[in-house]
Parts: sequence; C-alpha cells; structure tokens
Amino acid sequence: MNNLKETIANITGAPGRFAALLLLIVVAFVIAYLAEKLARKQELEKTGNVEAMFSTRKIAIIGVFSAIAFVLMLLEFPLPIAPPFYKFDFSDIPALIGGFAAGPMVAVMIEFIKVTLNVLIQGPTPGFVGEIANFCVGAAFVIPATVIYRFKKTRKVALISCITGTLCIAIVGSTLNAFFLLPAYAIAYGCDISVFIEAGIAINPLVTNVFTFCAICVAPFNLLKGAVDSALTFLVYKQLSPILKTTPMAVRKRVAKAEEA
Repeated sequence: MNNLKETIANITGAPGRFAALLLLIVVAFVIAYLAEKLARKQELEKTGNVEAMFSTRKIAIIGVFSAIAFVLMLLEFPLPIAPPFYKFDFSDIPALIGGFAAGPMVAVMIEFIKVTLNVLIQGPTPGFVGEIANFCVGAAFVIPATVIYRFKKTRKVALISCITGTLCIAIVGSTLNAFFLLPAYAIAYGCDISVFIEAGIAINPLVTNVFTFCAICVAPFNLLKGAVDSALTFLVYKQLSPILKTTPMAVRKRVAKAEEA
C-alpha cells in the first residue's frame, strides 16, 4: 500500500514525465501494429490467405510465453560491467521466440503482459519507471528483430534480425537512459542524477557524466543481453518452431486421423 501511495505521488508530481513514458509504450505498439499490418497485406497478396492478427494460435502463444517471460523476469541478477541496479534476466527470450513464430504484435504483447504481471504480483516501482523502462528496452530489442523476420523467414534473415535487435537495444537503451530514463528514475526516487553517475564511476573510473555512463555501462550491458538472448533463441527456436507454427485445427485433424487409424 505504501509503495502504491508513493507511486501515485510520483506520478502526480511529474505528470509530463509520466505521460511521456506512456507515449513510449504507445509508440511501441503502433510500430508493431503497422509492421504486422503491412506484412499481412503482402502475405495476402502473395498467397491469398492470411492468419488473423490475434488468431487462436497467437493468443495461445501470448498466454504461454508471457507466463514464461514473467517467471524468467524474477530470476534477475547484476553484472560486473554495470551498477547493481541494472539487472540481467532472460525474459526477452520468450518474446523473441513468440515474435519469430507469430509476428511483432505478439512479441510486444508478451513484453507488455510480462511487465503487467510483475506489477500485479510484486508491486510497482515508484512512478512505474522500472516497469516502463523494462518494457521499452525489451521492445527495442524484439520489435526490430521480429519485424525483419516477419517479412522473410530464413535462417540467414533470423541471424540478421537478432544482430539488428542487439544493436538497437544497445543504441535505443543508451539513448533512452541518457535523455529520459535516468532523469525519470531521479524524479521517481527523489534523488539527484549524480547518484547514478557515482555508481558508474565505482564500476569504471572513465565514467564522468550521463553520456559516458551510458556509453561505458549501459551500452555494453545491453549488447551482452542482446547477444546472449539471441544465441539462446537460436538454440531453442528450431526445436520449438514446428509446434509453434501448428494451428489448433491442424492438431485436431492429426489427432482425428490417428484415432481413425
């Protein structure tokens, strides 16, 4: 209850900052929606058939992989290359796998539901800054990767997608931290931004300001996260792909044929 009251106080104390945070979420959904809509249009023109934006198969993927992502989000740990308030977890992997199997909208939905479950079960951080930061940085990784793969599904393109997503999470994550997230954290926690810089200096003495902090601590952290998530996705996606691409109707038909036999 106290955490909720503190959250509301921070929101009302900086409504412009909170509104901008919400705008980032909206932008992520809009980008994913437009990319999915364009891909579906091209697919319809090419094959004469296209799966619904939220088919039964996609809803099932969203539900299962959101739950897995939430659990993985709880298993977080710090890395020595960044201050301890930056936590590494593997919760973007289910979103990436789900996005590869069912498109960018599914990936964004998994990221959003994962964070929402975390808020409902563990409670929000002040101003919801932590949760929105997690969503925005995760979306910066999975949206570019899944959008590219959505238009051409080959192993080579999947590799290019993951590399692009990794570069985007490093660039976008660092930019958001420098110009937006770190100032938002300072407002939410009622401290000066210099507190974060001092934590960066303790990790690496080359840190001198917000921009060097993001370049030396945040960017390598996100590069490593993107690389590890991409590598693990490559290891498991090939095995899961046949199952994820199968529609419930196809499963029922195979079961019926097996029973007839």
